[in-house]
Amino acid sequence: MRVLVAYFSKTGNTKMMAETIAQSVEENGCDVVLKRIEDATPEDMLEADGVIIGSPTYYGTAAGAVKSLFDESVKYHGKLDGKVGAAFTSCGIIGGGSETAILSILYPMLVHGMIIQGDPKIGHFGVVAVKTPDDAVLNDCKRLGERVANLIKKLK
Repeated sequence: MRVLVAYFSKTGNTKMMAETIAQSVEENGCDVVLKRIEDATPEDMLEADGVIIGSPTYYGTAAGAVKSLFDESVKYHGKLDGKVGAAFTSCGIIGGGSETAILSILYPMLVHGMIIQGDPKIGHFGVVAVKTPDDAVLNDCKRLGERVANLIKKLK
């Protein structure tokens, strides 16, 4: 069982979240491929059982590099069907568009037929950090990694 954790990060905040999520996925029994979004390919997504994508929030949406990855993935439309997907973001201020940024990542996953891991207890759509991730956010990242790994195991 393999999970791709891909992220875009300029300040290091989203990278810190990605590393924490990746560690949790691994601790919960899945192999992890951790990549900067610029280095990730649609083929990486094909080879994974789960895909977790993170981005800072830019104008209420994900970074352009995230959209570029999904745009490239169009050639594999239908081949990601049934894989697990999840998203996370960092944002400069509360109310800065983080939920819409996460949704901008989840929409193409849903179009691909992916199964989205939500959460009834923490950030429902995905984990959000405001500025530098604190201990509470990093714990949420660990929870997201654990939940994705466990869902993949249930589906297998």
